[in-house]
Formats: sequence, C-alpha cells, structure tokens
Amino acid sequence: MKTPSPHVETESLRRYARHLVLKEVGVAGQKKLLRSSVLVIGAGGLGSAALGYLAASGIGRLGIVEPDRVELSNLQRQLLFETADIGQPKAAAAQSRLEEINPGITVEPHLLRLDAANAANLVSRYDLVIDGSDNFTTRFAVADACFHGKKTLISAAISAFSAQATTFKPHLGAPHPCYRCLVTTMPERELTCEQEGIIGPLAGMLGSLQALEAIKELLGIGTTLSGSLLIYDALSAHIRTIALPRNPGCPLCSASGA
Repeated sequence: MKTPSPHVETESLRRYARHLVLKEVGVAGQKKLLRSSVLVIGAGGLGSAALGYLAASGIGRLGIVEPDRVELSNLQRQLLFETADIGQPKAAAAQSRLEEINPGITVEPHLLRLDAANAANLVSRYDLVIDGSDNFTTRFAVADACFHGKKTLISAAISAFSAQATTFKPHLGAPHPCYRCLVTTMPERELTCEQEGIIGPLAGMLGSLQALEAIKELLGIGTTLSGSLLIYDALSAHIRTIALPRNPGCPLCSASGA
C-alpha cells in the first residue's frame, strides 16, 4: 500500500479541520468516513444536496443512481448543476461536479433506474443508502432491498412546502420500523412534482438533513431518527417529530420475523 505523502496528509488535515476538532468525529471518525460508502438514489433536489455535503464531508465512495438528463426546470433547486449541463446525464454531470468539490473521493455513476430487479445488487455494494427518489415504485424497491440486504436507509420526501424524513434500519429488529410500516401499500394515485410544485430551498434543507443523518449513522453518534418521523411545514416554519412505531402487522418486517 502506497504511503500518502506529507503534502496529502497536510491537505486532508486542512480540508477536514472543522470535523477534526469535533469530539464526536475527530481523526478516527474522519478516517471512518473516508473508508465509508453511500449510495444515493436520485440526483434531483434531495440527492444533489445530499451528494454535495457527503462529498465535501469526505465520504470515501459515493454511488449515484440516476437515469435522467439535466433539464432547465431542474436548476431551480438542484444546485449540483448549471445551465451548461442541460442535456447531460445527471449522474455524469454530478460526478464531474463532486470530483471538483473533493478530488480525494471516488464517485460511481449508475446511469439507470433502480427497480426491483437491480436494487439488491446496487444496494449490496455500499454501507448505507439515501433515498432521494420521487416516486413510490422506486421507494418500495429500495426499501425492500435495504431490508433484505441489512442496510440502513435514510429516507425523505418533499412536496410544495412540506417535507418529511426518517431513518429505517429494521434489520436490527424491534423496535425499528421499516418503510412499509409507514406506507403499507402502493398508493393508487400519486402527484408528480410538476403537478404539485416544490419550493427550491426545501429540497436543499432535506437533502442536507439526509447527509447529516447518514454521517451520524456511519459514525454511530447522536440520536437516530429510526422510530421517529420528522415533519416540516415550511410556510409555518413548524418542525415536529412524531413516533413511528414498528407495525406488528407489517407485511415485510413483522412477517419476516426480523
């Protein structure tokens, strides 16, 4: 194994200096982050914010699952991209930007749509998963894959001026709930962000929160959101956290006996 040069070590000390002085992180914690890997589903409003902070924080390997291309309407809230990126694959454009933010990490673009057929393989390659998708089909697929693959999932959803976020780690057993404890069945109808709209900064707030919760889970610090649902109403500036208990009749985690 190649020994890092003094220059590289000094640069890392300067880059992560504000982490290193935190007793909850320190040198050992930062090294752990650099050895960690996170898969982000979607490079949209949530994903682009989460990816930016994960890269800057020194998560050593980031995976991006995103099949779409950058559109003009994305730029109102997806700050990884700029006008010159319009028409480019989001995953590739995000990779380029993240490597500019932090050249010391590895970014792996997956230019495809996560579904029930490929979710398990994708999830298995990473330590933790962040779901920034915008539809229930993808959310169910990634949640089921994380459950069976015993991976912690940081989930969030936004619409108009409202948002919610939580952490799922049902593989640890009771009392940790799974996604199907929150949403038991696929909704018959769902509105798209084109129909409902999204206030731009809300995406950044929740994506940043997902990145923060991911770092906490990777380091084993603070209080987990597992078992709780954070709800934010941007118009009233009201944040509340409610209990999200494990559903004894859940078709996934309870039925499996986990």
